[in-house]
This record gives sequence, structure tokens and C-alpha cells, in this order.
Amino acid sequence: MEETSTMAEPAVPPTPPVPLAALLAREDLGLCQIAGPEDPATVIHSAHTSEMADPYPYLLGGELLLTAGVHIPEAAGSGTYFDDYVSRIAEAGGAALGFGLAPVHDTVPRALVEACDHHGLPLLEVPHRTTFSAVARAVWQLMAQARHAELRRVTEAQQSLTAAASRPDPVPSVLRQLAQRVGGRAVLYGPEGAEVVTAGRGPEAAVTAGRGPEAAAVSEALTELATVVRPAAGRAPTPTPSSATDTVDGIHLAAYALGAGEGFVLGVAAPRREPGDHTIASVAAVLLSLLTGEHHGGTGAARSSALVRLLLGAAPEDVAPLLGGQRWIVVHARRDGPAALDAVAASALGAALGSALVDVDGDVVRVLVPADREPAPQPGWICGASAVVGPQEWAAADAQAARALARARATRTPLVRPGARPGLAELLPATEAEAHARTLLAPLITHPAAALPETLRTWLSLHGSWDRTAVALSVHRNTVRQRIARCAALLDMDLDDPDVRMELWFALRQVE
Repeated sequence: MEETSTMAEPAVPPTPPVPLAALLAREDLGLCQIAGPEDPATVIHSAHTSEMADPYPYLLGGELLLTAGVHIPEAAGSGTYFDDYVSRIAEAGGAALGFGLAPVHDTVPRALVEACDHHGLPLLEVPHRTTFSAVARAVWQLMAQARHAELRRVTEAQQSLTAAASRPDPVPSVLRQLAQRVGGRAVLYGPEGAEVVTAGRGPEAAVTAGRGPEAAAVSEALTELATVVRPAAGRAPTPTPSSATDTVDGIHLAAYALGAGEGFVLGVAAPRREPGDHTIASVAAVLLSLLTGEHHGGTGAARSSALVRLLLGAAPEDVAPLLGGQRWIVVHARRDGPAALDAVAASALGAALGSALVDVDGDVVRVLVPADREPAPQPGWICGASAVVGPQEWAAADAQAARALARARATRTPLVRPGARPGLAELLPATEAEAHARTLLAPLITHPAAALPETLRTWLSLHGSWDRTAVALSVHRNTVRQRIARCAALLDMDLDDPDVRMELWFALRQVE
């Protein structure tokens, strides 16, 4: 059994490696393997050219190292030079060595061939007509083709999983579709650890045909792996990982926690682990989180009850216990890049933040997060968060989170949160501070152009930057200049004066 891993995997499948056999099959390159094992499973992750006598410090592992032998001394064949050279490449994890013929050497040195055979390093002969640039370009072309095929596979899987979630038996349908896509077995474990629903054919049946104990060991290992990500009863003393992986008898195992502490876990066992499998399983985990949260955890009924009570006039503080807490953080988020915003992406963001209370408002996702779940930067998102508030302050926190998101977008910061240190404003009675602020800002508050106060607030928060304010407000920089000039005229103040800016910032904070 390999050591269990709980390290976070990438949100998108990485670039797949290239089989060495695929590179050898390129007739335009004319490569020929003349030493080392001919293993179909050998893959390369990149192509690297080096004429150094010891390339070890510059190798990351998995490279096809290309050399013309410039570094080889004249008396190399009579000593240990080639053995030392090849051993260092193998020690660094190099996948293969390519030796170019001409202009330095007409043939591959015999001692180099013997060293590669001895250390089990594939040795390729690169003909004089083939440049190293052509070999590197071929590697990247093969990687691009594999990457495109993997992304298409992931996209098709996402679509099929989403369609499965809309069927009359959504949970079994999602599990069946996931098992089919990874070529293995998918299991939904309940909060007590029992198998609730299973789908697919256990890969251990194919790998360990006729070996009952080994097959049972794989099943037991998957069940045990599920306990790694399942939250402990009550409040766990330490945070549990959201996913974990392991390998038993050549079978790849993975477990994913579902929902925000509901206790359900998705287990996956497959005979292989492709680059996109984690992404596909993560999509299934998000869908199952929604389904188990609504139908098994009781949270859907609680949220429906809270909504009905709010509509019938109940105070927010009275319905907050139904949602799971008394103190909250509001998070606003937008996609960081061209990726489309849909319900699955929004739900995935909510799950990552630890809340199922998610709302999509145009191109912004709003999440109501319990105060004990500290928001963290999320890959692919730009977020703004409010301070911790009670239910009666939800509306103010929503506005605060919106401003934090605008600042995050303008400054290209993954997450912006309000400062936790007390300020000078807290030394004044709140009623007096608000009265002073409303008097000072009256020309702006009462002006028909409702965008003036928010423009001034954003402009001040970004230290008077026209460009960043324009980005935050999604307007042209000239529009920002016109609005700020109008604010200066209405207030009859010099906005270049730091004392004036400080007083206006204080006032704007009081009328949020």
C-alpha cells in the first residue's frame, strides 16, 4: 500500500505526458532507440537540451535530455565518464537520452550505449537531419494533442454528469456515470461509514482475478480512505482534508468529502489514474453534495423553512439558527478569466468556502458563510468578503462584500477582507458620527446622480487611481474623472488635500 496523499490536486487536468513510443513513431524525426529498456509505459514530460557534463542540477525529472556530445572529453571511452554521466541523469529522474549525430560525433559512443543499458535509461539516436528543435516541437505537439483530447473528455464527462443529476434517480445515475467515465467503481458512503449506493465494476476484479483477499483489501482500503476526509462527530479538533488518494495492489483510490460537514463521502476506485480523473470526480462530488444535502442531510428542508419564514415576516435573527449559525461572513466572487459562470461552478465555489447558501447574481456569486469557516483565496476566482456580522447586519455586510470585491478586482488581489484592527472612528458615538457624515455628504446623497457617493468611496479606497477605479466600477476612466470633479464641485472641497480625503473617507464609512 502506498502512503495516503491528501495534497490538493489541480482544478484542471495537467498537460499529459507523451509516451516515448509515440515520439519514436514519428517518421519525420527518424529517431531510433539503440539502448535501454523498451517499455511501452515510458513517458516524457518535456524535452531539454544540455551540453553540460553534469546536467543533474537542471533536471526536474521526466525529461528527454538531448545532447550532441560537445561535453565529452577525448579520453572518455577509457574511464568512467559515461557511466558517471548516465547515472546522474537516471538519478535525476530523466526519462530518456537523445544523442545527436554530427557535427561532433559520427556515431554514438559504444561506452555510452553500454552505460544506458546498465542504468536502464532509454537511449535514442537522433539522425543528423533532425534538429533538437524539431524533436522539442514534436514533443509539445504531442502534448497539445493529448491535452486537447483530455479536456474534451473532461467536458463530455461534466455534461453527462450534469444530465445524470437531473434524472429521477439522480444519486445512482451520477455514480453510474462517474464509474463509467473512470472505468472503475464509485461508492457513496453515509455519515456512519456504510455504503449507501455503489455503481460500476470494481477494478480489483480485473486486476486481482481469482484473488479474493486482495480484492477485499482494496475495498477495505477505500472504506478506510473515506474516514480520512469524513469530519469527526461534533467539532473536529483539526480540519479534515477535502480529498485523499491512495494506491493498493495497483488500484488507484480517491475519496472526496461531500457538502459542508454532512458526513457523506464519495469513494472512487480505478485501475488507472488519468490526468482529468480528479476533475471529473470533483464535478461528481459537487453534484452529489447538492443532492445529499437536499435529500439526506435535511439542510434543504431547513433552508426552505428559513425562506418561508423570512417571506412571512420573521426577523433574520430568528431564522438564522435554521441555516446553521448566528454569526456570518458574506463573500462576493467573480470569475478570474474567461471561464463561464454556471450553477455547477457557483456550487463548487460554495462547497470550497464551506457553505451551500449560494446565490448567482449576474456575473457575481454571493455566498453566506458561517463565521467559523474562514474564507480563503479560491483558484480561478476574485473574492471580496465582509466582516463577521449577525443576521440583522446581513444587508450591510452584503454591501461591504461588494466593495471588497471591487477593490480586489482593481488591485488584482485574490481575496480582500476588511481589517480587523479597531480604528479611530470607533472612539466616537455611532449616532454622532453618522449625523456628522450625513451633513457633510448631503450634497452627494441628495443629488440625482446616485453613483457619486460610490464612485468617491471607490476612488478614495484606491488612493485616487483613475484606472483602477474605472476597473472596479466597470466604467471608462473619463467617467470617473467627471464624477470626481462633480463631487468636488458639490462638496466645495479640494480632493487633493489629504486632510479632506481622510474626512470624506471617515464620513463615507459611517453611511455604508
